[in-house]
Amino acid sequence: MRFPQSPEHGQRAGGSAPTSRAEDLEPTGTDFAREPDTVRVLLCDDHAVVRAGLRALLSSTEGIDVVGEAASGDEALVMTMRLRPDVVLMDLQLGDGTDGVTATRRIVATAAPGARGRPAPQVLVLTMFDTDADIARALAAGATGYLLKAERPELLFAAIRDTAAGRTVLSGTVADRMMSRIRTPGPALTQRERGILGQLAGGLTNREIARVLFLSEATVKTHLGRIYAKLGVQTRAAAVAKAAQHRLLP
Repeated sequence: MRFPQSPEHGQRAGGSAPTSRAEDLEPTGTDFAREPDTVRVLLCDDHAVVRAGLRALLSSTEGIDVVGEAASGDEALVMTMRLRPDVVLMDLQLGDGTDGVTATRRIVATAAPGARGRPAPQVLVLTMFDTDADIARALAAGATGYLLKAERPELLFAAIRDTAAGRTVLSGTVADRMMSRIRTPGPALTQRERGILGQLAGGLTNREIARVLFLSEATVKTHLGRIYAKLGVQTRAAAVAKAAQHRLLP
């Protein structure tokens, strides 16, 4: 696992004008001309202002060429197949439609290597969400890296280059949390117990939890008893607090 390092500075690299509409793209299989060390990047974010800011930021450094913009997960998949970028910079929350995790999974599953032996596109998640659930889902979907939007630009530049090379990149805080979970794993809860615990954290009563999860109230009480035992608590409030401590909540 490699963490982002500050990039070297040098002459700015030029690039062809990026395309933002899928119907204007070159057909799949086109051998795109580029500088030998240039990383081709596709942006995927549902906010136009964010995409514009990222394009301007990435254009300020050498060796990175933004070749397209996608406003949705579905558009990102189409553009990845046609543009063959080296890196897809993927947000997780993309409004209605396919989310970033699903788009990542589909890109990784369907993207083929590019022309002249170039490797298949890599996905670098760039998001403001750092919950354990989001991190685990993104990495399980095949993302090569997970970066937070609060990182410094220099780290983003380095992360893009490392991702293009197939090296795993994680924000420092994300890496720290993953290591903490490995060293001090929380109580092992079943998927059903986690679901009930999540409803409990939302303030629902046993009857309401039973209605939401299509269970009997007696079954909910049985599961809660097991949850309390595993967490070493005796009250609902203590269970929620302990679950938050061990990052067991969504």
